[in-house]
Order: sequence, then structure tokens, then C-alpha cells
Amino acid sequence: MPSYSLRVNGKVHQVEVAEDTPVLWVLRDHIKLLGTKYGCGIGQCGACTIHLDGLAMRSCSVPVSAVGSQELTTIEGLSEKGNHPVQQAWIEHDVPQCGYCQAGQIMNAAALLADTPNPSDQEIAARMNGNICRCGTYTRIQKAIKTAAEKMS
Repeated sequence: MPSYSLRVNGKVHQVEVAEDTPVLWVLRDHIKLLGTKYGCGIGQCGACTIHLDGLAMRSCSVPVSAVGSQELTTIEGLSEKGNHPVQQAWIEHDVPQCGYCQAGQIMNAAALLADTPNPSDQEIAARMNGNICRCGTYTRIQKAIKTAAEKMS
């Protein structure tokens, strides 16, 4: 089985897995980072969203062999103490309901604000469109992203 050296949340991890193993399962089963959730398994719901060199990506749909030397960031690595402005805005607006999709939502929102610091409502809707929340917290998510954008500017 091939061996991979993965940089995750600033630390290097060695894993031996099949080359087509999705990054999600490497993170959860081998590195024991359980914040990233399994949702649909086909990259459609966004529950498994992480950052690959700062860009949001669906970890269930990317094989470990495609990562190379790129940095992976999970919800555990977004901020050391859980105090990233997006995480703080999530708390301020009481966004989570069941909470299952929230790690993916937060990771997608953080990537959005990294490249679009002051997004319009339409830009937020377009970028967050692929992250599904079965509880329907979309209004609170949008408000939290606006609040985080203000705090980050």
C-alpha cells in the first residue's frame, strides 16, 4: 500500500492507504480528526468541506493521491482556540441547530471570506449554495457571514 506524507493543520502525518482513498476517510480513520463529517459521499452536500491550500473542497470526493504537498486544513485547524471570526459569528447568531453540517458550512464560509472579504448577499448565496443544511439555518448562516466579514475588515 502506498505511503503518503500529508500536511494537515500544520502538522505532517504519514499514512499508508490505497491511492483512491478519499481524503475524508484518511482524516477521520487514520489521523483521527473527526470534525469533518460524512454526508452524501458524492460531493453534493458539503458536510465534508475542508481547505486544500486555502480553497474549499469536498474531502469525500478527492483521493489522497491528489493532495501531494498541498496543505489540508480541517475545522480543528481553522483556529487554535475556535475563535476564527466565522466561528465567533456562528456563536453570536446561534447558527447551529442539529450541527451536523456546520463544520462544512464554516469551512466554506471561511474560504469565501478569504478571497471575497466583503461579499454581497448574492455572492454569499452563490458560494454557500452547495452546502446543505437540513435544519434550514440559511438565514442565520448568511447573517453570520456578514458579521464575520465586518469583523475581518
